[in-house]
Amino acid sequence: MIKIAPSLLSADFSDMRSGVETALKYGADWLHCDVMDGVFVPNLSFGSKMIADIRRYVGKDAYLDVHLMIVKPERYLERFAEAGASQITVHVEATEDLQETIRRIHALGVDAGVSLNPSTDETVILPFLEEIETVLCMTVVPGYGGQRLIGSVIPKILRLAERKKENGYSFELEADGGVRADNASVLREAGATVLVAGSAFYGAEDKKSLLRKLKGEED
Repeated sequence: MIKIAPSLLSADFSDMRSGVETALKYGADWLHCDVMDGVFVPNLSFGSKMIADIRRYVGKDAYLDVHLMIVKPERYLERFAEAGASQITVHVEATEDLQETIRRIHALGVDAGVSLNPSTDETVILPFLEEIETVLCMTVVPGYGGQRLIGSVIPKILRLAERKKENGYSFELEADGGVRADNASVLREAGATVLVAGSAFYGAEDKKSLLRKLKGEED
């Protein structure tokens, strides 16, 4: 089953509660929280307090997919776990010791994800596929919402999906960036199981129909 994770980066920051309510109202499976430091990516977003405030508002059941686009994310794992992250995803390009970072995330009782930039080859994370909950493939250059999907990432998703099937792995395969109704089928067919939709979701007039199209339930 395809999961949809609206990115709160595209919500109205002056009314984040409404952005969260809207995502859950229309059937979002996850809430995708992009944390940016202005160093690893050329933009700033929000930090652990926003995650804590969202968690307090949505309660314990909502799945907060916290994507750390920051340098040395291992410095902040405890802070985001305490804030209420359900999953903490780190970039392989940004952490000094991926194995230890994954171990620490799990020790905090949180799911672990690993993200790959468009130019990063998936072979760098093959040794970790059995122990992580999510592989996040950036389908745009990280840092800003509203970009067009980079089609050359699709073969990477396909290769990871094939590896998953061949080895019986259970990780979610998440596509993040430029996801729209007109390209979701390509991502699903490649093997993506979670689609992050930011500007497409929050800019849609008919959000219910959009989510159905993203999931392949409506032509």
